[in-house]
Amino acid sequence: MSHRFRPATRLCLPIVLAVSSLCASAQEAPAPAAAPAPAAAVPLYPLIAERSKAIEQKVIDWRRDIHQHPELGNQEKRTAALVAAHLKTLGYEVREGVAVTGVVATLRGGKPGPVVALRADMDALPVKEQVDVPFASKARAQWGFATVDVMHACGHDGHVAILMGVAEVLASMKAQLPGTVKLIFQPAEEKLPNAEIGGARRMLAEGAFDAPKPDAVFGLHLVSALNTGQIGYKSGPITASSDTFKVSVKGRQTHGSQPWSGVDPIVLGSQIVLGFQTIASRQVNVTKEPSVLSVGTFNAGTRYNIIPDSVEMSGTLRTYDDEMRQFIIKRMGETASHIAQSGGGTAEVRVEADGYAPTVNDPALTAKMVPSLQRVPGATPIVIPKGTGGEDFSFFAQKAPGLFVMIGATPPGRDANKAEPNHSPRFFVDEASLLVGVRTLTQLTVDYMAGAQR
Repeated sequence: MSHRFRPATRLCLPIVLAVSSLCASAQEAPAPAAAPAPAAAVPLYPLIAERSKAIEQKVIDWRRDIHQHPELGNQEKRTAALVAAHLKTLGYEVREGVAVTGVVATLRGGKPGPVVALRADMDALPVKEQVDVPFASKARAQWGFATVDVMHACGHDGHVAILMGVAEVLASMKAQLPGTVKLIFQPAEEKLPNAEIGGARRMLAEGAFDAPKPDAVFGLHLVSALNTGQIGYKSGPITASSDTFKVSVKGRQTHGSQPWSGVDPIVLGSQIVLGFQTIASRQVNVTKEPSVLSVGTFNAGTRYNIIPDSVEMSGTLRTYDDEMRQFIIKRMGETASHIAQSGGGTAEVRVEADGYAPTVNDPALTAKMVPSLQRVPGATPIVIPKGTGGEDFSFFAQKAPGLFVMIGATPPGRDANKAEPNHSPRFFVDEASLLVGVRTLTQLTVDYMAGAQR
């Protein structure tokens, strides 16, 4: 059960910014013949709030544009070009074409300090949109061997727009930043057809975390399961590992009226499905971490009175502990093989190489940054339970301490428990949530840098 925190006392860090003459009030101009007056000292937090609010409509416009022009994994050329052009105008060092279409940008602050990485994923899904908005997607694209409809059904359009807004807010205070910001605009979070390795892992392999290496990494995800203004977080695992498996069962084809003349792979396959369920329920310590093992496809045969030669199955495994994950995978292979052998057949379990590790929020970093979440204007942080969805932010969080949070996107007053979920063709984002996202990532960045200076 999730727990709603009471609003905490808003703490103030001892940080001030020397504001440039562009931001100084005309009333503070020095009198004639007098010595120049010192720059106004403005608390950092109000400045973040004001500058993020000033670009809110710009962020909304970016999100609508990206939503209307969605692109699938490793096809995000238009989105990447939009991102890169914006970052270059802000003075970031920009590297394009990382992991096919990814963008990595660096902003070096005016003072020495830690390196903070912020990540947004850019890809859409092969889903046909059913949301009645003026900027609804009508896009189609090639995905694998099929032409499909394309929609931002998981909020990645909002993630990109949010990070573009964060980039602008942070650039406006570059001289006062005690550290370096590294922005990661990542392709292919939703995986690629044919089990191709891409996304976060490929970005890391191509140097996304090199020169300079981040000291911490932050990310967020828009979710319909929370209302706008809610920021969901938890220490430790927050999303599950995501492994795709396939099972091939071999029998011997025969007439349906004479099953004893062959080996029935449908019966063996059915027993394997049931056997898999005893692994999670009877063979692992359910008090340590939960696990989910589901068979999603079962394909066999072409005619009602023919027992076929083989059965092909596929499914997904979700875990939060790698030792448990490896044990379950081992037992799946043994279970399938032994059941098949008992009936005279054979079975093989193959786990695809494109699986995701669980996303684990670093406990020390999470505890340190909760006050920052509590300082986000108009937001309420709440502890949420771990989810069974997968997220390849996990690989960034393996290379640096990470914190991944969920940003509510269902309008206040609506029951978020009844909202259409992420990946639905009717997934809807309340655009007021975008400002919450901008302020959240900006606050985390600035507070982490400031904490390193104390």
